[in-house]
Amino acid sequence: MESTTAVQNVVVMRHGDRMDVAVPRWLTFADRPWDPPLTDDGLIRAWSTGKRLRAIDFPIHRVIVSPFLRCLQTAREVISALCAIVENESQLLAMETSEGVAIDPSKVKVSIEYGLCEALCREAIKIDPVPKDGSWLPDLSDLEANLPVGTIDHSVDHVYKELPKWEETLAGARSRYYAIFRDLADKFPHENLLLVTHGEGVGVSVSSFMKNTQVFEVEYCAYSHLQRENSFSSSEFTSTDFKVLTSSGQTGVHFLGLTQSEFLDC
Repeated sequence: MESTTAVQNVVVMRHGDRMDVAVPRWLTFADRPWDPPLTDDGLIRAWSTGKRLRAIDFPIHRVIVSPFLRCLQTAREVISALCAIVENESQLLAMETSEGVAIDPSKVKVSIEYGLCEALCREAIKIDPVPKDGSWLPDLSDLEANLPVGTIDHSVDHVYKELPKWEETLAGARSRYYAIFRDLADKFPHENLLLVTHGEGVGVSVSSFMKNTQVFEVEYCAYSHLQRENSFSSSEFTSTDFKVLTSSGQTGVHFLGLTQSEFLDC
């Protein structure tokens, strides 16, 4: 049978501005201090980034989200922009927030993926105490309630059925991000994906697919753009390696290309 080929795009995005950084006193009364919400500025930044993603030159078919609240809220704003019903794009650009926007929920499919979660290590989560019983987050149905009605794809078989165990190593978390990006792309090879995750994950999406590169800053709502070519024959497919199409600073991800000696010293 003759094979066909298709280009697949994957956008890996960081969440917006987090409350515990902007308002440190929030931590003193938070029920889950390891799971801060977005600030108002963070919501606006996520909405604005969603409008920017709507204007890129390929459609986003599926949005897959870390279960942490800041990522769910970021995804909600982005999805609202991607699915907004407007008479023209100028009308959308004039909207400063998502308040009151009508959406067409059929435009994207959405699911939560535990494998996209924050690095569960002391380098990323410095809060004490952490939950002794492992109850980091609400149940899946409560998490999904943060996302736009009608967008959830309940047929998805999650790669990770639960959160990774607490105190994974940072290197282990980075390996997890690398693997989950590939696993999700392989799981939905006919679709362009938006993965809403954490800063460390966005960094990995560049440094793992661009040789001898060091990421030194990932801004709030920064994103990378990966692309590969998939070849389909019968029920199987093969793919090329992902290429990073993002330039340093272009979309909020800042990185340096290193010489071989510099790379070995990192």
